[in-house]
Amino acid sequence: MKDYIRLNNADNVVTVTRALEAGVAIETATTSVMVPRGHKVATVDIAEGEAVRKYAQVIGYAAQDIKAGDHVHVHNLEFRNVNAEYEFSTDLRWPEMVPEDKRDTFMGYRRSNGKVGTRNYIAVLTSVNCSATAARRIASAFGPEELAQYPNVDGVVAFVHGTGCGMADSGDGFDTLQRVMWGYARQPNLGGVVMVGLGCEINQIDWLLEAYGIEKGPLFQAMNIQDVAGLRRTVELGIEKVRAMLPIANEAKREPCPVSELTVALQCGGSDAWSGITANPALGYACDLLVAQGGTGVLAETPEIYGAEHLLTRRAVDRKTGDKLVGLIRWWEDYTERNKGSMDNNPSPGNKKGGLTTILEKSLGAAAKGGTTPLAGVFKYGEPITAKGFTFMDSPGYDPASVTGQIASGCNIVVFTTGRGSAFGSKPSPCIKIATNTEMYNRMTEDMDVNAGAMLTDGQSLEEKGREIYKLILRVASGEQSKSEAQGLGDYEFVPWQIGATM
Repeated sequence: MKDYIRLNNADNVVTVTRALEAGVAIETATTSVMVPRGHKVATVDIAEGEAVRKYAQVIGYAAQDIKAGDHVHVHNLEFRNVNAEYEFSTDLRWPEMVPEDKRDTFMGYRRSNGKVGTRNYIAVLTSVNCSATAARRIASAFGPEELAQYPNVDGVVAFVHGTGCGMADSGDGFDTLQRVMWGYARQPNLGGVVMVGLGCEINQIDWLLEAYGIEKGPLFQAMNIQDVAGLRRTVELGIEKVRAMLPIANEAKREPCPVSELTVALQCGGSDAWSGITANPALGYACDLLVAQGGTGVLAETPEIYGAEHLLTRRAVDRKTGDKLVGLIRWWEDYTERNKGSMDNNPSPGNKKGGLTTILEKSLGAAAKGGTTPLAGVFKYGEPITAKGFTFMDSPGYDPASVTGQIASGCNIVVFTTGRGSAFGSKPSPCIKIATNTEMYNRMTEDMDVNAGAMLTDGQSLEEKGREIYKLILRVASGEQSKSEAQGLGDYEFVPWQIGATM
């Protein structure tokens, strides 16, 4: 490898591929200080207030005069709110669609409503934190010995959360929680659901069933602790209900299904400078392959496209779709301001240590996960994804909350890129982890499924790595365990986004 990577001729910084001491030649400049691996070096003099560019886009402004060869990071680069003039539908690159009779397939569970699952769990889902203990005790009653009798059932899992009461019974917060509850109740990766409430909470189960037209049956049951007559009896009854579901859920069999039935969550966490250079573009290439097969990719984490949203509006299929995305950006600007924050609060200390300086830089790399095809739809958090192709779902940048929304929206598989080494996993949708750099991949081989760092260290092409990811998606969708799945991750990562006051 060279000592540095230049991403675009219009950039005035480059990214170093190894830690460099002072005095190392970088193009026409010489490093003035030690620069950590993955960090930026100015290639020309940049005056105070002048834009700093990477990916041929603005990632911030010089907080002081920066000399060619200087380390560019938090000490001399400042953030400013986006003030973009948006273009709409000016960059529409339609994929060459694979004919339906030639499309790839995977082995999935086709449900009675036509949806297709990649897993077959039974869920114990809570309406409120007050029923969390009951749900966990119900799920924990089913150990490996009993579940071995039902080889087509992946497990019994409790989805518990810290909200559901002490909130307004209308508005963004309530609507968001209801969408998550409905989304999990109808998730195609679930073969059965037992919903458990307390009885007096704001988030009433009966309201949910009525609002979304959910009917009780052999594979969908609901109960409240207060009606059942206490915790002990609720746990006993819940165990009875799950035990009755197991043989029915076990009747499900995998069958060949077209890739058009896959809805893939595109996620990143613990990002570093390589995220936007290796793993995210490779996942974007895999997303393009998926879309060409009629499948759906779902980008999320609205704060983490801030500063890159103008690239997505250019890809919007129409002005209405682009305006919805801009509307989300404006909502987030207001939301952070009301809570006395800044959009630039998003990069974590780990992100910054890995070379990312501002949310603008982070977002430009994060948006690459969405590939190059048109933006077919923009959706609320947890709202059912009804469009095929590349789509966007509103969510926080906090990974568990974001993935919870994507799974509620119908994602039956998750692909998650990481540079620092996130240990995230999810249920009921399996999570594939992609390492951005070889060093971290070698250090965390038990957690990482794909080494995108090989694009730098081994000379693998974007196309090779993207196709590797795409093929792994099909294998995992067909039942192959991902690394995080094999370690049992996903029981504690159900985190619905809480919006509004706790009262």
